[in-house]
Amino acid sequence: MKRHDFVTIADLSKERIMYLLEMAQEFEKHPNRELLKGRVVATLFFEPSTRTRLSFETAANRLGARVIGFTDAKASSVSKGETLKDTLLMVSNYADVIVMRHFIEGAAQYACEVAPVPIINAGDGAHQHPSQTMLDLYSIYKTQGTLENLNIYLVGDLKYGRTVHSLIMAMRHFNPTFHFVAPKELAMPVEYKLYCKENGIKFQEHTAFNEKVIADADIIYMTRVQKERFSDLMEYERVKNVYILKNDMLSHVKENMRILHPLPRVNEIAYDVDENTHAYYIQQAQNGLYAREALFCYVLGIGLDDIQKDTTVINPYPNHTEV
Repeated sequence: MKRHDFVTIADLSKERIMYLLEMAQEFEKHPNRELLKGRVVATLFFEPSTRTRLSFETAANRLGARVIGFTDAKASSVSKGETLKDTLLMVSNYADVIVMRHFIEGAAQYACEVAPVPIINAGDGAHQHPSQTMLDLYSIYKTQGTLENLNIYLVGDLKYGRTVHSLIMAMRHFNPTFHFVAPKELAMPVEYKLYCKENGIKFQEHTAFNEKVIADADIIYMTRVQKERFSDLMEYERVKNVYILKNDMLSHVKENMRILHPLPRVNEIAYDVDENTHAYYIQQAQNGLYAREALFCYVLGIGLDDIQKDTTVINPYPNHTEV
């Protein structure tokens, strides 16, 4: 395999998506390997992150790579006025691959045009979050046994939610029916509804969120109302608690329905839902490790055959003796 950038989910074919999910399955079987031994991964986070950054760094470490980077642009030369181009060119001198999160939409696309090493988009503004989409797809595939013909309910902040925007694009290959559940202030943007129509994706819009609305769901994908995207805090206060998923709303859902959330959660999922068998968001975050291990290999030209033939599976507890 040749090296790739991973900037947008829109360019991936159905075959490529399934290939990446098969790679993730291999890493779930054995996450500790040395496929990236001797490589250096740079994580450049111009915007705060917990799960995404830590799972990328864990994935790199479990594959034997070393990690450099920053978690706050104020701690880098950006605070001195260095341009994004110069930062990328400088870091490319030191790293084999760059994972970047940036607050400006399109920054990842610009990065792959500038940097001589592969770029992985870890989120660019309200645009896309393609690595999150891969772990979402893997979570859906694991829990439903398929990606085909599913009823997927996207709930909450559909205006600024880059995770739902990316998921729509990825699912175009699998004949989904989307249900967009949002107040009018946070409704799915027109361009994504047009995208659905142009790609034959069925969708319905709802403003109500109750037991009856969600009864036919295979997946309920909750999202946080993102305070950081609002210029008007009064508007944020009006919509932040519009939709809260509560345990008593789940009494008549499908047996195999699963609840996803890209996290962090604020209060859009009540804490008593955590003990419900339909809750899957913690396992979903764990799946991020396997999906991101697959992405590192993909962008560096390491294929599924290489992973399957790999014999450097590492025991993380070499001194452990079973009793």
